[in-house]
Amino acid sequence: MATTAAGEGRDDKSGDVILSVRDVSVAFGEQVVLDKLSLDVYRGEILGFVGASGSGKSVLLRTVLGLNRKQGGTIKLFGVDTDNVTEAQRIGIDMRLGMLFQHGALFSGLSVIENVQVPMREYLDLPRKLMDELARLKIELVGLPANAANKFPSQLSGGMIKRAALARALALDPAIVFLDEPTSGLDPIGAAEFDELVAKLRDTMGLTVYMVTHDLDSLFSVCDRVAVLGQKKVLVEGSISYMLTVEEPWVKSYFRGKRARQIDPATLTSNASAGANR
Repeated sequence: MATTAAGEGRDDKSGDVILSVRDVSVAFGEQVVLDKLSLDVYRGEILGFVGASGSGKSVLLRTVLGLNRKQGGTIKLFGVDTDNVTEAQRIGIDMRLGMLFQHGALFSGLSVIENVQVPMREYLDLPRKLMDELARLKIELVGLPANAANKFPSQLSGGMIKRAALARALALDPAIVFLDEPTSGLDPIGAAEFDELVAKLRDTMGLTVYMVTHDLDSLFSVCDRVAVLGQKKVLVEGSISYMLTVEEPWVKSYFRGKRARQIDPATLTSNASAGANR
């Protein structure tokens, strides 16, 4: 765990760690964004990753995915140090990762079914008919109607774009899915439905979910654990129940401030000891 405070939120250190970040530092020029940050993500959990705007949440996400260069530390995925892998191992790891970008990042010139097939075309050698069948299964899996398959992104609502992007993230049956602000831009009903979908997929597919979000409803409704980024490190991590007892100023303001959910004070007392559990 990152610090003593970070370790307070979970006393079960025996879980299967699918992603391990240790002492990772990232800087752009002289600007240090992450400074010896450490974090574990456990198999089968939904981790909510929060922090102030500009604190480096997306930087860490991109660094884990190999899109940013780090200046120090180690990142292990599935127990493998990503700095010491062969090209074949790197490809094998990449095939077990799914990514949903904040605004979907669908290719505007491709239909939904073609967007979903992009990872298949990159990593697999499959007949067109089989790819069509697999893509349609993923489209159905995320709750899109069958006729959405041949539509283009410009013909989709914001919620449908998110679901299509999620179908693409699931194209190769990944072990872990990274979600960057998955409910941003959605109305409350659409956001709640998307949260329910994520939880259902975790349960049915055995996914691990790493969710960067500002959505308190998502944190309360589907996240097993929350990690808070601040001061270039993970300040604290644990269950929502534990977060509601933390006195660190930013965490307290975020979870118990004026715009936070209204929580029965009795809940805080009864759940204070539950912070160590998922």
